[in-house]
Amino acid sequence: MSLLDYKIAGAAFLIFLGCAPGVSLTEARRDKSVWNYDGGVFFETDGSLPNGVCFRVSGNVTSPEFFDHLKRIDDGHGTVFRRGLETVTQFPDQLLLSFVIHDQSCSSRLHEVGTHLYLTREMMGALQLSLYWKRGVDLRQIKDVTEVGTSVERIIPYATALASELPQRFEWSYQLAVAGKGIPLTDSLVFVFRTRDGRIAARVAARL
Repeated sequence: MSLLDYKIAGAAFLIFLGCAPGVSLTEARRDKSVWNYDGGVFFETDGSLPNGVCFRVSGNVTSPEFFDHLKRIDDGHGTVFRRGLETVTQFPDQLLLSFVIHDQSCSSRLHEVGTHLYLTREMMGALQLSLYWKRGVDLRQIKDVTEVGTSVERIIPYATALASELPQRFEWSYQLAVAGKGIPLTDSLVFVFRTRDGRIAARVAARL
């Protein structure tokens, strides 16, 4: 099975920084925010299909040792990324993207008892995934993507005694390798899931 350009078979972080009212410019320059990226960059979003099925996408972006002790420091002089005393400006040569997809109730329809639709293998097979690097408003589609692994597991219901009577639910897991060489840390990695007719079903950005 192939996920590239990118068919899923039977498969954001805005940081608002500001100064409190009354804080002087001198004080503002001394203030700083520090963000720690041990474990990588995490992302999560909700999506929906035209037939009423809702789903969640969640995952992270990692690379061996690269994100260990990596910090983003924002102060009055701007933003800088550091690992210890080292200033880091670019992503590593390769990034590992890991994410899972499973259905969930649509919040606006929680009152519709008994009408919940579930994500099926056929629905997943119709989804397409495109990956982009985003700089400002510019989106550059990523072509150098390699599928590392995929899996589909059944979600066992809490009421195990009724499992045979309940609709089957699944969770899809994916791992993709993406080239990051030469990409500045200020760029965002954007995921766009589209239906077969080109509608956007979900969109999320992994951003430092």
